[in-house]
Amino acid sequence: MTRRRRSIIRRSGEDSDPMSVVSNLFDVAMVFAVALMVALVSRYNMTEMFSQEDFTMVKNPGKDNMEIITKEGDKINRYTPSADQNQSGNKGKRVGIAYELENGDIIYVPE
Repeated sequence: MTRRRRSIIRRSGEDSDPMSVVSNLFDVAMVFAVALMVALVSRYNMTEMFSQEDFTMVKNPGKDNMEIITKEGDKINRYTPSADQNQSGNKGKRVGIAYELENGDIIYVPE
């Protein structure tokens, strides 16, 4: 009779499936990864990347590692001025003169 009670107790408990632990760990890892991505996007103010509007963002302005990131529709362009200038080897040319007036307006005069 004691054997019968023990087998009934074992059957009524949950199955001891070792793979159930792995699936639970996977769920926890996925939740952590999504939370980390949301935190990084909000920390670096990159929410514009997910909007439908076009935008231009300057990263590290005035430094050697400056980057200009533009979004036009679904296309994201990344421009690094120092790297692109060194690769092309071309130099710019003067196309006009800009004057700043006393009231702060800027006038461009093409040549």
